[in-house]
Amino acid sequence: MGVLLVIPARYASVRYPGKALAGLVGATGVTKTLIRRSWEAAQAVSGMDRVVVATDDGRIRDEALGFGAEVVMTSPECDNGTARCAEAHDALGARYDVVVNLQGDAPLTPPWFIEELVAALDRHPTAEVATPVLRASGRALSGFHEDRRAGRVGATTAVFGIEGKALYFSKEVIPYTTEDYPAAAATPVFHHVGVYAYRPSALAAYPRWKPGALERLEGLEQLRFLERERPVLCVEVDARGRPFWELNNPEDVPRIEAMLAELGME
Repeated sequence: MGVLLVIPARYASVRYPGKALAGLVGATGVTKTLIRRSWEAAQAVSGMDRVVVATDDGRIRDEALGFGAEVVMTSPECDNGTARCAEAHDALGARYDVVVNLQGDAPLTPPWFIEELVAALDRHPTAEVATPVLRASGRALSGFHEDRRAGRVGATTAVFGIEGKALYFSKEVIPYTTEDYPAAAATPVFHHVGVYAYRPSALAAYPRWKPGALERLEGLEQLRFLERERPVLCVEVDARGRPFWELNNPEDVPRIEAMLAELGME
């Protein structure tokens, strides 16, 4: 399969304007922008035929070109990363078999998350979209609840059926549980990792659909597929002991920098 990996990035993030250019200090004291660290994460993924940054902002374009990335300029009318990936794929000739969306706020995404995602989509011919989910530990679940209590929008959670088809995604912690879990224990809650692999037909259709009520309420782009009753495959992945988090809010910067230090990433 020909696989295109797109890193969609915009400047006007609602929760954290300009976060694509936010500096993150690594283990050796070197500061790199979020978009650069996301691009470096993409370079570690095997099996990708092409990696591009898709943006509508000249500042992000200039930063990406400065560290050697290929950039595709997209319209400011793209309302989310999926729509931006669709436009970028079209601009490149719409000739790839699979398009991967590695959102520009997830520089800690392990390469095997994406490799396993593409492999799973190949094994399930009826799935139009695939996305990874990570079983939350007691420690991670406690962090989700802490974010909610503080009024922060943190991790997205996912629930899915026995064959892996997504039932729902939410910024609330689902499914509901009152049990206290030890820090290292597995829980029934799955952290949705904001990475997607699309078949071109589903990706091309996406921008033509209007956002539904659930997408507007939750602010989650993947719900547009579910509201159109298009199957989304949840692929359980294993972090293999590696810390993982996305940069959603300014408060996440020190958390991610601590993880970069723990991983010894420059």
